[in-house]
Amino acid sequence: MKRISTGSPFEKTLGYSRAIVKGGWCFVSGVTGYDYATMTMPESVADQARNCFATIEKVLVEGGFTLEDIVRVQYTLTDAALMEEVTPALGAAMGEVRPAATIVIAGLIKPEMLIEVEVTAFKG
Repeated sequence: MKRISTGSPFEKTLGYSRAIVKGGWCFVSGVTGYDYATMTMPESVADQARNCFATIEKVLVEGGFTLEDIVRVQYTLTDAALMEEVTPALGAAMGEVRPAATIVIAGLIKPEMLIEVEVTAFKG
């Protein structure tokens, strides 16, 4: 088993790994729209989604996977009204991959967070 970290302070504080690789699987924890190099959060949900997928791609590559290996994705949005704005960014990231997907509307732990993306990837 391999644990992957992005260096986010949340990982240590909350006691989790950004991702776990076990066998042919990579389980990526929920990723919000922070730019982890600067710990800044864009205001736009579309920009947050793009940051989510940049982080996810970096983590997957570190684990020996690619975005094309994603088999499952869960999107958590704070408001259903954000769907129209975020849809093009999600389609750009996952349009050709077309994993099984779920969209949940729920609160996130900080008010600036508008989206969280969790993925599972498989190579087998």
